[in-house]
Amino acid sequence: MTHPHLATPAGKTRARALGIPFNGTPGTNNAITDVPGVEVGYCTLIEGEGGPLEVGKGPIRTGVTAILPGGLKRPDATVWAGQHSLNGNGELTGSWWIEEAGKADGPITITNTHSCGVTRDATIEWLHKHANSYGDGPSWGLPVAGETYDGWLNDINGFHVTREHTFQAIEAARSGPIEEGSVGGGTGMMLYGHKGGSGTASRQVAHGDATYHVGAFVQANFGLRSQLTVAGIPMAEHLPGPDPYDSDTGSIIAVVATDAPLISHQCKRLARRISLGVGKGGSISGHGSGDIFMAFSTAGSERHGSAEPVVAFDVIPDHLLDPFFEAVIQAVDEAIMNVLAVSERMVGIDGHTAEALDREALVATLKKFDCYVEPVGY
Repeated sequence: MTHPHLATPAGKTRARALGIPFNGTPGTNNAITDVPGVEVGYCTLIEGEGGPLEVGKGPIRTGVTAILPGGLKRPDATVWAGQHSLNGNGELTGSWWIEEAGKADGPITITNTHSCGVTRDATIEWLHKHANSYGDGPSWGLPVAGETYDGWLNDINGFHVTREHTFQAIEAARSGPIEEGSVGGGTGMMLYGHKGGSGTASRQVAHGDATYHVGAFVQANFGLRSQLTVAGIPMAEHLPGPDPYDSDTGSIIAVVATDAPLISHQCKRLARRISLGVGKGGSISGHGSGDIFMAFSTAGSERHGSAEPVVAFDVIPDHLLDPFFEAVIQAVDEAIMNVLAVSERMVGIDGHTAEALDREALVATLKKFDCYVEPVGY
């Protein structure tokens, strides 16, 4: 069995297997699910051959991703959270409550732009049926739902994502190694002119006598081929090919999780550092891009909603957060590179074609510039 750092559960090649160099120490699965308790589920919708668009019929290239901070055992878990918008041409529901109260409740969903409201509402319905209480009461919640645009490949105005698909994604949530690429909400996405989608990575952070985890999940749908940078190498001349857009009109939703004891303003500080991880790949966060990020900590989540008049929380001092900032940047960068490495060619509406990364050309370029790292020791 191939090591999870090198391949997805379906056997797709991850970025480390291509010799891309990365700093830091990944967790067991190099995934957001290395943060204890966090689970991820998908519902993937692929129907119809690539061909003429028939609105309401397809082709369909979309889906739903669900991230559960407390897993299915604690689906209504409340966690410390913070959010940051690098460029606001996008949507993350519940973000104003995160900004106000410093917390998030229940499953986080990510889908396409025109289905964000569906997954948001369906999450409340699912919680109503499966949790005794959620949010700030038995029948009140502001769940987090994010989106990126898949209308270049998908019949986005056919509104194919339903509440049942959201339920399926939530109920499919699992820990351990998770699939990447054209799955869940990332199914119809583009990335630096190549096929984009869903990606993840993680880092371990030693702090005092403990080792904590920082995990990242991205739905990557941004950037131009001319901007792509891998291992510090501008790739435009080494990976030539078509670009679906003439400007940076894509988006990225990124979610960072940690089990380190952090509170709301510190989660917001982590969310800001996601920007630096995205920038390592060459993104300029263009005017038309919705680059919206959140971070949450599972530490002490069971104490939210306590009836005690004073509640104590452990917390890492702010001046000791630099290793966690670094871990965020490293994990986000690798999660995005995993999207490129894993994603396969896809044909969608009107024959629009998303080409896969030319892996052989990438490896040759890394070797040419002495940046290739042999994937050994796994």
